[in-house]
Amino acid sequence: MTSFVDSCLDTMNNTAQEVQKKVRPRAAKMLRALNGKNNILITTHVHPDPDAAGSCLGVKRLLENALPNAKTVIRLKGQSDAPRLTGFIQTAQIPFEPWSDDDLNTFDAIVLLDTQTSFGVNPLPAGVHPTALIDHHRGRGRRTKLAFSDVRTDVGATASIVFSYFMELQQTIDPTLAAALLYAIECDIAGAAGQQSQLDTVAISSLNLIADVRKLWQMRYVDVPASYYVAFARSIENAQRYDHVLITHCGKIDQVEEAALLADGLLRCEGVEVVLATAEHDDRLILSLRSELPRISAGEIARRVLNKLGDGGGHRTKAGGQIPLTENTSIEVLLKTIQRRLLRCLKVSRTRGTPLKG
Repeated sequence: MTSFVDSCLDTMNNTAQEVQKKVRPRAAKMLRALNGKNNILITTHVHPDPDAAGSCLGVKRLLENALPNAKTVIRLKGQSDAPRLTGFIQTAQIPFEPWSDDDLNTFDAIVLLDTQTSFGVNPLPAGVHPTALIDHHRGRGRRTKLAFSDVRTDVGATASIVFSYFMELQQTIDPTLAAALLYAIECDIAGAAGQQSQLDTVAISSLNLIADVRKLWQMRYVDVPASYYVAFARSIENAQRYDHVLITHCGKIDQVEEAALLADGLLRCEGVEVVLATAEHDDRLILSLRSELPRISAGEIARRVLNKLGDGGGHRTKAGGQIPLTENTSIEVLLKTIQRRLLRCLKVSRTRGTPLKG
């Protein structure tokens, strides 16, 4: 059995190297940009998800091996106590500190993952720019010139890009890190089976062979509170179908990730190709968009829907965003505006929806 697994690993490693040859070297350039830095901050977007957190862990491990004299610190901003993320962080053993703007000047390098400087979910304050940026989302406007930038919009998860660095540098991935990267990739391409890039496919195949199966299982099946199911019930109660489009409002939620999980689940409804789930969290309206349409990306749809209302974006099958709420905001009027914009963007002429529950 061991020889069989070793043979599979050799095959996948050769495949990974072939994939890597098709793109210019990236990891070595990143290391050159960070060489000589003593205190490196690794961070990601506000309210991180598994792909963001897993990518942070991967980069930290990579830098610890390649730049042993540098101190690396992971900091997460926003809601990092959501059940799914908490279980993932604990099982993957991701060491992180709470966010603070006060001492950012003590870091001589910043690595920003799974987001970009122009995005509203960028945790860095105005005027603070990362040394290195790694992401897979489509940006907008002119990109800030950085010492190192690796944005691959054809890749399904940032963790897949991080995986490619390990392959390029021929660094070993231990079973716990393999499970973390694999779960991170799974979370970002969920609902998009068959649509991931060649790099995603190679990463998934390779990591499956070496991942700690027990820890991977724990990451996948984290206990969630009853509030998640209450929100799901509300979303089904409020869901309206407009041809192949499903729109629902979940009301107030406790965790930002609830809206994303609801959208993922509802996309599996027969005949539905686009799902928009909205929810209220603190002083913001959260939007989670899922799409199986080949002709237009979910990220582009989100940008059109949120134009001058809020901030958002994503990639081909998944997108999200947020709209600030004030005391004078009418949720009902705002939801109608979002609905009208979405249907117009998708060229759906129906104005009266059909309840999902029949």
